Amino acid sequence: MDHFNGLAIPETLEDALDPATLALLVYDMQIGVLAQIDDADRVLGNVTKLLAAARECGVRTVFLRHYFMPTALQGTYQLRQAKVWQRKRKAADTSPLIPRGSPGLGVAHGLEPRESEPVIDKITMSAFEGTPLDIVLRDCGVSAYVICGVALEVGIEPTVRHSADLGYVPIVVRDACGAGDAAAGTRAIDTLAFAGDAMFAGTDEVCAALSAPGRT
Repeated sequence: MDHFNGLAIPETLEDALDPATLALLVYDMQIGVLAQIDDADRVLGNVTKLLAAARECGVRTVFLRHYFMPTALQGTYQLRQAKVWQRKRKAADTSPLIPRGSPGLGVAHGLEPRESEPVIDKITMSAFEGTPLDIVLRDCGVSAYVICGVALEVGIEPTVRHSADLGYVPIVVRDACGAGDAAAGTRAIDTLAFAGDAMFAGTDEVCAALSAPGRT
């Protein structure tokens, strides 16, 4: 740990993985989203491991879920996005992909959130935009977080970049993140690595660090 001006600046993964100031963000691990990921089983297995390790040492955990507004309440941004994603020429020909109340909104089986693990719904790509996530984490004294889930190129990259501007230390678990497009997922990781704001690790590496003596 580096110390300067009364601040503790994490240099290593172990520095950042202090359960007292750490959170786990489980990003869009939903039935309807995982269905679009080729290696969903691999991602689900690694997210399950991370969740178990976080629970074991009392790391605060937040689940994120994405949903789509009814068409009548979709504005310019959402309608343009719907046209692109659904390959429609007219906004009137689109429909909400994962509306509230639909089976696809639910968190994947095996990852059922506990009472102490809130589920924050969003319509934005950054989990910190238009949600209470930032104030919840700050109020609990969280300064770093581990992020896993899907999809790297759509939501995880903007979440990580946004949070760095807010002063958090993001830790991206490469093998516990999935992408709808493998090449785009790789580019997202490369972009984040180039910016230098995030730390990167593997599932086993994070689980081992969290289970080390003195961490619980």
